Amino acid sequence: MQGIGSAGEQRLDFMMLLVEELRNQNPLEPMDHQQMAAQLAQFSQLEETEKMNANLETINAMIEQMDGSFKGAMLVAELDYARSLLDQEVTFKADENGRLLTGTVESIHFVSGRPVLDVEAEVVDNQGQTERRSFPVQLDAITSIAK
Repeated sequence: MQGIGSAGEQRLDFMMLLVEELRNQNPLEPMDHQQMAAQLAQFSQLEETEKMNANLETINAMIEQMDGSFKGAMLVAELDYARSLLDQEVTFKADENGRLLTGTVESIHFVSGRPVLDVEAEVVDNQGQTERRSFPVQLDAITSIAK
């Protein structure tokens, strides 16, 4: 509620208005006490709602900070894991059909800020010839690591 003023200013304005109403009321027709109590209850409820909103905003900001920290920590962990695989023999899913290949991790590059392994593996082409090729392998495509 920007532009309306702080809760403290609103409370002061409300109290000043209430005092002014009490001062200027007709003594023969005094203000209805139930109506005044209802207005005070509504104002109190509004204050509590504003406090809850402020608390929720604080919680959301904390969650965003934690989320950012968690993502950073995960990226560091992925990079450390990828580096630990350099010169290691790994088995990986080479395509969407789940074909498994085994090769050696030669290097690491990044795609969209995530580490991707460059794995050299031998494959047999359609003529039955064996050739060495480099495959980009995401970390979650690795099925095993040779010991």
